[in-house]
Amino acid sequence: MAKILCIETATTNCSVSVAIDGKLIALKENSGSYSHAEKLHLFIEEAMKKASLNLKELDAIAISKGPGSYTGLRIGVSAAKGLCFSLDKPLISVSTLVSLSKQISPKQNEFIVPMLDARRMEVYSAIFDHQGNQIREIQAEVLNETSFLEYLEKGKVHFIGDGVEKFKTVQSHANAVFWDGKLPSSKEMATIAEEKFHRSDFEDVAYFEPFYLKDFVGG
Repeated sequence: MAKILCIETATTNCSVSVAIDGKLIALKENSGSYSHAEKLHLFIEEAMKKASLNLKELDAIAISKGPGSYTGLRIGVSAAKGLCFSLDKPLISVSTLVSLSKQISPKQNEFIVPMLDARRMEVYSAIFDHQGNQIREIQAEVLNETSFLEYLEKGKVHFIGDGVEKFKTVQSHANAVFWDGKLPSSKEMATIAEEKFHRSDFEDVAYFEPFYLKDFVGG
């Protein structure tokens, strides 16, 4: 029965949760603005207190690995690695887009496209089928009226993440379903992290880096 601290900082949502045996026990998050540097360690303390655990009782630390905000990812990964080093615990990485896709339960023959803002009309996205299988790799792409048309012609496509607002301005296909105001959260990391823990699918703490997808360009 693994006790795992989950940290999500890839977007404006600073999110921390504690899960036991894949079940959410405590959650602390704030999606209002980029407040990770000020809030993250406080949220970790509060989530652990709510779960009635101390850090030494944890079995692993899980971190959302990206893609996403360069600064947000760097802060989250640095905190997770610091905890792993000091507590001698394994590090588990969870794809930000995979966990974001778990917020939706589509019907058969429908698709999920989690998309995160990558400035201007560009997003980071992946495509999943109704069973949660990833059927297209993560890409950075510029949105236009033909984006994801191949899938929209096959059935309903659920678009989720902070890239949705910009895509709504260029796409009005009848099969496009837009989930507004949804951001990655540590809530959906719990079951993924539990599965990886039992497979001993751990990262090398010393060398692990976030999945930025693109080079940092400042700002």
